[in-house]
Amino acid sequence: MKETMPGLAPGSCAAALHYVRELLLADLEQRPEPELPSEPELEQLAGAFVSLHKAGHLRGCMGWLEADQPLKAVLRHVARNAAFDDPRFPALRLEELAQCAVEITVLEPARPVTGPEEIRLGRHGVILAACGRRAVFLPQVAPEQGWTLEETLTQLARKAGLAADAWRREDCRLEVFEAQVLREESADPRPGC
Repeated sequence: MKETMPGLAPGSCAAALHYVRELLLADLEQRPEPELPSEPELEQLAGAFVSLHKAGHLRGCMGWLEADQPLKAVLRHVARNAAFDDPRFPALRLEELAQCAVEITVLEPARPVTGPEEIRLGRHGVILAACGRRAVFLPQVAPEQGWTLEETLTQLARKAGLAADAWRREDCRLEVFEAQVLREESADPRPGC
């Protein structure tokens, strides 16, 4: 997991975090949304996830894997999905937002690996695809959960709705990616999605 990525300066990181919080606040208060940040780095094409954490627990997490839209547009979309459309949680309420920490994970493009031995926990996010299903864990998930590589892949297979050992199948495709994690300063380590 990279803490800094070329081209995404601290000012852009702060602008992205501020924008996500202000966007959700505007939606919850039913007022016009804030302007998208004008930071040039946020114009780069990138996938991203937005995670919300409340009292040290995941409260919502949604993302976009493909680097086919400007980052600021992706953030607009996935922030709303994390707050209001994550099927694991009810829609975020106004009184909850102040209790939530925002985390943004900006993704580098994924690349295929030939097997689990190429995966570096804590450095790589992992995408598992098999039998027409797909699931992803961000780089921070396995270390935060204390999982081994085998536990990570087993949980990822289950997340995809597959048998726990599906990651061992020859027709299973694994991809990895690195990411830059942006956290609000008040945020402490939390479980990921």
